[in-house]
Amino acid sequence: MKAIVDDKIPYIRGQIEQLVDQVTYMPGSAISPTDVRNADILIVRTRTRCDAHLLEGSAVKLIVTATIGFDHIDTDYCTSHGIEWTNCPGCNARSVCCYVINSLRLLGKLQQGLTIGIVGVGHVGTLVASAASQHGMRLLLCDPPRRDAGSFVDGMPFVSLSDIASEADIITFHTPLTTQGLYSTYHMADAPFFRSLQKRPVIINASRGAVVDNGALLSAVRSGMVADAVVDTWEGEPSHIDPDLLSVCAVATPHVAGYSADGKANATRMSLSAVARFLGRDFMPSIVLPDAGLLSVETLYDDTRKMKLNPQQFEYMREHYPTRREPTTI
Repeated sequence: MKAIVDDKIPYIRGQIEQLVDQVTYMPGSAISPTDVRNADILIVRTRTRCDAHLLEGSAVKLIVTATIGFDHIDTDYCTSHGIEWTNCPGCNARSVCCYVINSLRLLGKLQQGLTIGIVGVGHVGTLVASAASQHGMRLLLCDPPRRDAGSFVDGMPFVSLSDIASEADIITFHTPLTTQGLYSTYHMADAPFFRSLQKRPVIINASRGAVVDNGALLSAVRSGMVADAVVDTWEGEPSHIDPDLLSVCAVATPHVAGYSADGKANATRMSLSAVARFLGRDFMPSIVLPDAGLLSVETLYDDTRKMKLNPQQFEYMREHYPTRREPTTI
């Protein structure tokens, strides 16, 4: 068995070699059709577009993305060509929750009595709801697929996006990016959405860039419809970040909200376990995390300063993000 592995996936070297015969490590954005032609397994991140262009005529049988998101995988193509694929849901949920809560601390918005609207109540959204509730905030939860399935979170009903636009002091997005169907999330926060806002909220996007129309967000901040913007995921990243939106963001980071050492280790464990299941092997990954500083308000200050000074180094900052651990309490 041969595996191609994104060379920026941490803690995987020395582990995947115990499962396959041959491993090639490469930058994710450089993986080509020639590279994968004779590969059985791909272990990637979001910078590798897994579609017909990459996979046609290859021997690939399994794609594992060491990320929560999987919009870089053409799942229809994989299904129709007998290629199994899997992601790592929830792997860095606690890290993203830390990012949201620390952003609110930085802005002075982690206050009892304020209303937070959480759009997308999966692994991340559920943790954000729990942390915000512990700080005395009022919750509004929006998740149309879960609502339509008759689901609840701690007995709370789901509300509509228009309810959140009317009532929330903070609106934070935690949805996947989908472009088709009843539950499309592409530009769900668009110009009409921003015009419907009633309370000049803080807008946080730590999901996928195109969930929020970046041009419409810029206009909303400039016009005063939005009090502050916190953006970790951007339309056009990594090379086409809107410099005007970057300049007005209170917190601006290079898609690193989930980049704690703990979250990365979780993703690697889940990826290795997926390969082991595919191969019918029993395997227990052994990962020891280093001592490091914690995700905090101070790290957000530092990340935002670097991002605003050097937006052209978006990908470099992401690939060389400092080792940071999650705090024991959020």
